[in-house]
Amino acid sequence: MQWNRCKGCQHVFRSGYYTEEALKIVFRGTNDNQVVGYDMEQQRYVSARMVEKVLPYQSSGGWLDVGFGNGSLLFTAQEYGFTPLGLDLRPTSVEQLKQFGIHAFCMDINQVELSPKVSVISMADVLEHMPYPKQGLASARRLLVDKGVLFISMPNLDSMIWRALDANRVNPYWGEIEHYHNFGRARMYALLSEFGFTPVRYGVSERYRACMEIIAVKN
Repeated sequence: MQWNRCKGCQHVFRSGYYTEEALKIVFRGTNDNQVVGYDMEQQRYVSARMVEKVLPYQSSGGWLDVGFGNGSLLFTAQEYGFTPLGLDLRPTSVEQLKQFGIHAFCMDINQVELSPKVSVISMADVLEHMPYPKQGLASARRLLVDKGVLFISMPNLDSMIWRALDANRVNPYWGEIEHYHNFGRARMYALLSEFGFTPVRYGVSERYRACMEIIAVKN
């Protein structure tokens, strides 16, 4: 895996992309913590704190979770009164979520059309998995209502813990085969602004090591 840094914008990205055949192999398996329903009770507490950060900006309507993983965020958003909708590239996960009575689709966000539009889109540790994250942000804006909320989380290469992991040569993210990009807070804020979002809250994510959360509102 070869990582590069743009001299202009300082964006950090990987060389090359997977073919469709390779993606089928990558998405064939699912980590235990990504199985729908995994550790449901404990995950509910983590997800509740995420939902509560969104509530000052949107408190009802559709909630689309892109790359919903174990489904906890959608289960919890539904508890708070949102209408849940899931999107994932793993067919097995989509079928499992449907068994819980939640509408789910196995497709890329760039292929999605929604009517009505949703109030919230979450991309929890997803944007770094997209070969073309700018397309993902443009699609998110297209699918959101006016003043809709985009909730994103991902590793933060600007954080001190990231630097400590680098210094000790134990940073797991340089070898994460599903990641195409690594973002810092400043770079992510610039991208959000470019695609018509205003960041309104920054936080530390509980989901994975060295991760950040950003809540942004559609202009």
